[in-house]
Amino acid sequence: MGQALAGAFLKAGHPVTVWNRTASKADQLVAGGARLAPTVGDALKGGSLTVICVTDYATMRELLGASDIELNGTMLVDLTSGDSTQAREAAQWAAQLGARYLDGAIMAIPPAIGTAEAVILHSGPQSDFEVHKSALDALGTVTYLGADHGLASLYDVAGLAMMWSVLNAWLQGTALLRTAGVGAATYAPFARQVAAVVAEWLPGYAEQIDRGSFPAEVSTLETDVRAMDHLIEESEAVGVNTDLPKLLKAMAARSVAAGHGGEQYPVLIEEFSKPGND
Repeated sequence: MGQALAGAFLKAGHPVTVWNRTASKADQLVAGGARLAPTVGDALKGGSLTVICVTDYATMRELLGASDIELNGTMLVDLTSGDSTQAREAAQWAAQLGARYLDGAIMAIPPAIGTAEAVILHSGPQSDFEVHKSALDALGTVTYLGADHGLASLYDVAGLAMMWSVLNAWLQGTALLRTAGVGAATYAPFARQVAAVVAEWLPGYAEQIDRGSFPAEVSTLETDVRAMDHLIEESEAVGVNTDLPKLLKAMAARSVAAGHGGEQYPVLIEEFSKPGND
């Protein structure tokens, strides 16, 4: 990922200084015009903006927290993956050392970096983001989320929740249809159509959640629970795994038992907002 990020800056015409613990990994970048810094400290002196992307926050702090490293006045953009608590702690740590800090998250694979398909999330002081946005634009579609340094990480995992949920739902349906000889490629267009329809519900459902009011404009949760029973029964009948539909049913059943059966599906936000059951 680091190579992709540096390559995107080079392609956009920015002067780029690079450093990696394995110097040979920078050979292609150097051949493309980047300057190879012999040390981390030297790399930090190479420009007005420092972008770091390493394994985890502990590694970032280990690399930049050495006694011979001067962070005072540095504009640091950290694209390392982690959780929101780690991001906030990193921002406090950087501030204590005199650095400006933006936290970020990359919603893309390395080949997409530098294209519009690469969504790069940023959180922290808006003034710092605005100053460096023109440079960060080289990485893809950059988005500013807010002053809370933890927001980029939270959006990152929320996006992963969407991704895995959609994929798992599609795999459940694919497994069902395969028992009747229907291939995944045949089912995929229908599944995509259903996903698009459901996506259209989100703004209206979001309004209900933010209001805390869930009138059954389409169907009641009790109706959905009966449909979940049908999904579980069909899966059992054809020998397909029922873990996912049973999980959905269990959460919905708890909400119905709490008196929300006559409300609309987004009322389940109350269940999702509780700690998990052991």
